[in-house]
Amino acid sequence: LQECILSGIMSVNGKKVLHMDRNSYYGGESASITPLEDLYKRFNLPGTPPESMGRGRDWNVDLIPKFLMANGQLVKDGWMDGWMDDLDFKVIEGSFDGWMDGWMDVPSTEAEALASSLMGLFEKRRFRKFLVYVANFDENDSRTFEGVDPKKTTMRDVYKKFDLGQDVIDFTGHALALYRTDDYLDQPCQETINRIKLYSESLARYGKSPYLYPLYGLGELPQGFARLSAIYGGTYMLNKPIEEIVIENGKVVGVKSEGEVARCKQLICDPSYVSDRVTKVGQVIRVICILSHPIKNTNDANSCQIIIPQNQVNRKSDIYVCMISSAHNVAAQGKYIAIASTTVETAEPEKEIKPALELLEPIEQKFVSISDLYAPTDLGTESQIFISRTYDATTHFETTCDDIKNIYKRMMGSEFDFEEMKRKKNDIYGEEEQQ
Repeated sequence: LQECILSGIMSVNGKKVLHMDRNSYYGGESASITPLEDLYKRFNLPGTPPESMGRGRDWNVDLIPKFLMANGQLVKDGWMDGWMDDLDFKVIEGSFDGWMDGWMDVPSTEAEALASSLMGLFEKRRFRKFLVYVANFDENDSRTFEGVDPKKTTMRDVYKKFDLGQDVIDFTGHALALYRTDDYLDQPCQETINRIKLYSESLARYGKSPYLYPLYGLGELPQGFARLSAIYGGTYMLNKPIEEIVIENGKVVGVKSEGEVARCKQLICDPSYVSDRVTKVGQVIRVICILSHPIKNTNDANSCQIIIPQNQVNRKSDIYVCMISSAHNVAAQGKYIAIASTTVETAEPEKEIKPALELLEPIEQKFVSISDLYAPTDLGTESQIFISRTYDATTHFETTCDDIKNIYKRMMGSEFDFEEMKRKKNDIYGEEEQQ
C-alpha cells in the first residue's frame, strides 16, 4: 500500500512513474485474498474449504488487518478524498477495551465517561475533567495549557495532575491514544494529547466508532491508488519479476526485469526487494480466524475492534483483534473474519496470542502467520533507494501514513503538502469537474 500511495502522489507531482510488482495482484503484503480456496493454498492447509463456508468467491480476506481512522491521516489529509470516489466505506460498529474479566466499550466522550462501569463516581468526574482539558487543548494557545508544558511535561505527570487510576491510564494510552507500549508515559505529553483528540474527533464524525473499513476489503485501497497513478501517466505492471536493482557508483540507475533494464533516478520498494539494505527489528504474529458467530459481549456487532492493553496480560505490547463480516462483502452470509495480532516477545508466539483467541471461541478455521519486521538501514539519500517499513501489529493506518510521509520527505526534501496536490489536480481537471 505504501508504494501504491507513493506512486499515486509522485504521478500527481509530475514524476514519470513505472510501478512493477512481482505478484499477480495489487497490494503485496496488504492484499485481500479471494477466493477462499486461495487462502487455504497460501497457508498450505490440506483440502478445500468445507461447504458450510459458502462460495469461495464471497470471501475477500485481508492478510494485514487495518482500519482507517475517520479523522486520521489517510482520510483527513485528503489522500482518500476525491481519489477514492469509487470506493464505499462502512463505519466499524464498536471499539472495545479488553480486560482479564471481559471487555467494555471504550469511553471517549464526557457522556460516555460518566456512564462507564469502568470507574467509580469520583474517578468518572476526574476523567471527564481530563477529556474536557484534552478537547480544549490547543498547542498554539498557551491559555489552554493549564500549567502544562506540552513539550516538557510528561504524560505520566498529566495523568497525575488529574489523579487518574491505573486502569483508566491503561485504556487512555492504548485504546484512545493507540500506543503499543507504555514508553510514551515518560515522553512530552503533546503527541499523546493530540492522539486522544484525533480519536475523539474521528468518533464525532460518525458516532458509532472512530474507524472506517472499505467494502470488499483493504485490497481495494492499493488498486485505487494504482488507478490514480495511471490517470496521471504512471505505468503499472503486475506479474513482473525483478531480477536486479542496477547500481552505478553507489546510486540506483535502473531495475532489470526479463533481460531489460528500466532506467530510473529514484526507486521506492518494500524490504523484500533489498534484503541487504534492511535490518530485522522484530516479529508480528497474526491469526486469521473464521467464525460463525459475532464476538461475545459486543452487542452482536457485525464489526468491531478490541484492544487488550499489555498490562492486563503481563506483556510489553498490546494485543489487537479486529472483526469484519458479510456486512462488508468480505465473507459468506452469516460468517465473520476476526484477525488477532501482536508483537512477538517470546519464543512461543502462539501462546502470546492466546488471550485474544479465547475471546473468539469457537473458531471454525484459523490461519497463523509469523512475519519478520524490517526497517531500512539508511535514509536512501545517497543510493536514492527509498525503502518502506514492514506493517506493524496495530489495527489502524496511522503508523503506515507516518512511513509514507517520511519517505516522501527523504525523496523530495520537503514535507508532504496535500493542498499542493489538490492544486495540481485542479490544474489538470479543473475545479468544476471535481465538485
